Formats: sequence, C-alpha cells, structure tokens
Amino acid sequence: MAGEGRRASGRTRQSKRTRHQDNVGLIPVLAKAVREVESGVTRGRSERTRFQVVALLVREERARLKADPELSDQARAAELKRLDGIASILAQTAAREPSLFSLLGEDAEQTSATHRLKRELQIAAGMEPDPETEAPARQFASTVSTERQVVPASIARAQLMTPFMAPDFDAVPPRPETRRLVGWELIGPLLNSFEHPAPGVSSCMELPPARPVAVLPPGLTLMEHQSRLVAAVADGHRTFLLADEPGLGKTAQSLLAAQAAEAYPLLVVVPNVVKTNWAREAARWTPGRSVSVVHGDGEDVDGFADIIVLNYEILDRHVGWIGEHGFRGMIVDEAHFIKNKKSQRSQHVLEIADRVRQRVARPLMMALTGTPLINDVEDFLTIWQFLGWIGDKAPRAALMAKLEATGMTPADFGFYPAARQAVVDMGIVRRRKVDVAADIPARRIADLPVELDEADSRSIRAAERELVLRLVKRYDSAVEARREHRGVEVEGIDQELVRRVAGWELADGEDSATGDNVFAMVRRIGRAKAGLAADYAAQLVRSAGKVVFFAKHLDVMDAAGEVFAKRDIKYTEIRGDQSASARTKAIDTFVNDPEVGVIVCSLTAAGVGVNLQVASDVVLAELSWTDAEQTQAIDRVHRIGQTEPVTAWRVIAAQTLDTRIAELIDRKAGLAAQALDGAVAEEAVSTADIRLEALARLLADALAEREQERAQN
Repeated sequence: MAGEGRRASGRTRQSKRTRHQDNVGLIPVLAKAVREVESGVTRGRSERTRFQVVALLVREERARLKADPELSDQARAAELKRLDGIASILAQTAAREPSLFSLLGEDAEQTSATHRLKRELQIAAGMEPDPETEAPARQFASTVSTERQVVPASIARAQLMTPFMAPDFDAVPPRPETRRLVGWELIGPLLNSFEHPAPGVSSCMELPPARPVAVLPPGLTLMEHQSRLVAAVADGHRTFLLADEPGLGKTAQSLLAAQAAEAYPLLVVVPNVVKTNWAREAARWTPGRSVSVVHGDGEDVDGFADIIVLNYEILDRHVGWIGEHGFRGMIVDEAHFIKNKKSQRSQHVLEIADRVRQRVARPLMMALTGTPLINDVEDFLTIWQFLGWIGDKAPRAALMAKLEATGMTPADFGFYPAARQAVVDMGIVRRRKVDVAADIPARRIADLPVELDEADSRSIRAAERELVLRLVKRYDSAVEARREHRGVEVEGIDQELVRRVAGWELADGEDSATGDNVFAMVRRIGRAKAGLAADYAAQLVRSAGKVVFFAKHLDVMDAAGEVFAKRDIKYTEIRGDQSASARTKAIDTFVNDPEVGVIVCSLTAAGVGVNLQVASDVVLAELSWTDAEQTQAIDRVHRIGQTEPVTAWRVIAAQTLDTRIAELIDRKAGLAAQALDGAVAEEAVSTADIRLEALARLLADALAEREQERAQN
C-alpha cells in the first residue's frame, strides 16, 4: 500500500510537472495570442500585426524544434502537434479575412509595430528577444547610403513639436463577402484585362456632377471636368491615377483635391523641371496654405509648411524624415517616372507611400501622369502599388473586395472586363482634350517656370548684376554730366533718362562682340534651360503625341536634339541654313511619319509659312522679343485643320531676366488686344522694343532699391 501510495504520489507530481511545462515557454504565449486574433477578427477588428507576429514565431519555433538535437522524437512530435493547432487557427482566421493571407508570405513587409510586438511576446515567453528594435527598411533601402541622409533643422523642430499623431479610426478595410478568389493569382489577369479591353470601353471612373468648390481664390475658375474630380474627393474618394492629357489642369485639380480632403501636410514629389511651377501653382490655387520647396539638403525648407515640394533627384537624401513627418497626402507628378520598380526612386516612393498609410488610415494618394503606359501594360504595376491598390504579389483589401464582388474567378470569361472596371473604379481618371473641348479654350499659353542648374544660375545672376551695375554707372555719369554742364539737379529717378540709358546700352550691345550684353545674356539663359525644355517636350511626346519645339538660337536647338537622341525620340528640324528641299522633307517627315515625335524649329526660320497642325502641343524653349513672333510660332499649330485645342508651353527661367521679358510680352499683348477690340486702354499702347523695356525696368528697379537703402540709412 505504501508503495502504491508512493507511485500514485509520483504520478501526481509528474502530472503536475507536465502541466507546468505545458504552461511555460513560447507555445502557450502563442496559443493565447492566436485566440485573441481569432476573437478580434470575428468582432471585425484589424488584427494584422498580431496575426503576422504569431505566424512568424510559429515558423521560427517549428524550425528550432526540428533542429534541436536534445529533443527526443516523441517530445518533438508533441511540440510540433501543438504548433499545428496554432497554425490551424491562423488558417481558419485568414479564411474569414482573406487579406491576412498576404502577411504569410516570406517577403511580407514587417513594420515597426510588428517587431515591437514580436519582442514583447518573446520576453513574455522568457526568451531572449531579437536584437532589432525597429522594422528593417524595405529590401531596397540597403542600397541607400546613410551618409546621404539628411534631416533639415526646420524639419527636426517641426517633428519635436508634433511628436505623434492622433490615431485615425475612421476607416476599416472592406471585408469581402465571399472568398472564392483565395489562392488565385490575380495580378496577371488584371494586367490582361487592360491589355485586351473591349472596344470603346471607358478608362475613367464614374465621377459625380460638378459643383462649386468650397474655397476658390478670387478670379480663378474651374472647368467642369476639374470640378468633378474635386467633387469626388469631397465625397470621400481618396486614391486617384489622374491620367488626363497634358493641358487639362492636373496640377490645379490635385491641389484643390488636397484642400477638399484636408490632406495636410501634403507631400508633392515632382521632376526637377516642374518643381518651381508646382510651388507657384500651389500659391495660386491654395493661397491660404504655406508652401516650401526642398532644394539640395533642404537647409531652407520650412518644416511647418502645409505643402512640401521636392524632386525625384534628391529624394534619396530625404526619404528618412519624410516617412516620419506625418504627411496626410502624397502627390506624385509624372508618375511614369516610377514605372521601373527596380529603380531607386521608385523604391523610395513606394517606401514613403507605405509609411504614410501606416500612420493615416485613408490618406489622399494621387499619381499624376499623361503617360500611364510607356512600354507595356506592366508599367501600371508600380503606380497601382504606390496607390495601395495592390501589394507586391496580390491585390490589397479594397481591390480584393471589389474583385470578390464580381462573383467570378479568372476561369470565367466575364471576369476580365469586370476586373478591369473594378480597377478603374479604384480611381483611374482619364480625359482627353477632345473629350472636354467645350471646357477649354481653343488656344492657351501655359507658363512653365524652371530652376536652372546651380552653376548656370549663379553665373547668369552674376552677369545680370554686372549688367545692372553698368547701367547704374551710365545713369550716374549722365546725371553728373547734367549737373556739371547744365547745372541741372535731378530729383528722384528721371524715368526719361532711364530709358535713354537703356537705349544706349541696347545700341552698344547690338554692335558689341564682347559677349557681356543683354543679347548674350538672353542667349546664355536659353542654353541653360535648353535641356529642361527638351526634357519636358520629351514627356509630352510620351503622353500626348507629336510636339513642335521652338528656339531662337542654333546651339539651343542642338542641345535639345541631344536630349531627344538620348531619349530615343526621333525628330526633324527646320533651321535657317536649310535648303528649300531639306525644309520640305523635314516637314513631311514630321507630319507623315508616326515614329517622328518632335520637330525642332527656329523661331525666325519656321515662324511663318509652315503647317504643323498634326501636333497640338508647342514648347517655346526661348522667349521671343515680340508677342507677334510668339503668336506666329503658335499659329503653326493653331490653324485651319487643327481638330484639338492647342497648348503652348512657355519655358521660363525663374528669377532671371527671362521672367521680366515674359511679363512685358504679356503686357504688350494685352494692350494690343485692347486696341484691336476698340476698347480704351488705361495706358497708351507702347510700340517700344521689349528689349528696351526690359533694360529700362532693370535699371529703374536697381535705382529704386538704392533710393530705399539711402532713405533707411
């Protein structure tokens, strides 16, 4: 009896010891966690982080058990059976919420929250936690040199003052009503649905009727097609592939969309050639919002600005702080720039977009491009991923819900048009000029300010300062001569003398070969912006078709030709030194050969007598000295036989003499129009040469600035 009692007591102690072992270690912690996941999903909560962590730890524990040499086969089988039970619950839970399946892939992204929770569970299990305390950057980020990463001082101050954002619980990912598509490969069928669409099928989502925009600056109006997109944002839509043709106002639409969505702070990523224009347009359409442009390392950026604009070329330096800044909206202009997913800039854009979505439930995400397809239909993929419609290998929850709602699978023929429409309804907006011809003027001029290369900009500004100093010196000499020879004292600024001095400088410049006059300066500006103008023309070719490119100087035309050749864009030329037969051949080739995208024209040689209405976009790489010459150039395209509205893109070098010349051309054009219409102008129509006006204004501004400084001292 005593022996039996001891044996019974031993079995009891062994049973207690076994139960004690069952309740320690990682597996019981995982068992508790997986039940919490199951319960949460059943109640409609998002349990993505906990689901992924449990799956990761199950996978790691299984590998550890199989490799542990100290475990007996019986003990190993028992532990693996317990893990199988946890894995079964994960599978059953994912069946209820199919979007969780994407977290089971080995390449699934692990966020900072994932790593924190993983450490917490490891510590709770009495294990040594992983040494990493933060989520690793995306796989591609290892190619980025940390030495290039910067955090501008103003950005650091802004982030210290707003160290966290309030959680956003407004949006819950849609749950598919069915799960018939689980296990299907869907990216291929989605691409096929766009590669082989039915004839005449729409590429634009259904937009609500136009209605007045809540806040629109005085003097500005929206066209109907623009208002309809803003209305869609006001109704709650938050992701758009805005693929309108060039010239239909995508910039204004996106800025007002951000205002309607209160998507501030707003990040705008653009090509360098349009960075200045974006800042100007933001100030124009949303004047109540502060705008800051990032240059270089961002030393001058305002970290508290509502809208921050930077270009692709410097994105690698700023990707770190951008992801933590709390942006509620992101606009990517010329989004076809990210079509190559392997490129560094594409990887940076995707990384930032993912981090924005981690912080904000429903951010405004807009991809702007007139060229959604460059080479083939797969160019869509990176843009869709940026917008959050798909992941690396499968649709995300919102698109998956739409696909499930079709009631079909890729085995059904009807799935393809339905799937295409599902993607379009996610936010593809595509309008052509001809579609909205009633909304837009038959001819319009759009200014495109560009920032010159830093070295060119410094050189040109220095040359302008030398010119101004020379003008001021001539003016002072003339004033002194009046005083000495006539005894005349000049009070204030003698505007008549200003114009005379400008005329002397102009006359000397025409006869001078020194290269330091106004003519040489304008030519230098033209050369400096030639590559930027040609780059923009190349983008237009990709998105809108044939382009007419005008320049004044042969070296500017040559520089543009080099850009087109590098981009594999075929072009022809009309130059002043051509024979008549060569000129005719160039025109015929441009008009008749669909492979030729650009004709590079001299303003003087091709300004008259040429019919180029096969194109509807004109790029004016250099400014003319007269409005008439500019109009003649545009009229090579805007003439009888033209079936589409014409847009002339006037490329202007910001903060240079170029800006003054453009203003003078516009003022002269306005005065001339008043005279031709028989209206009474507020000032007499001047026939003065614009070159003279530009020099006179330079001198008058410099003298006024000097007078102001003297008054202050």
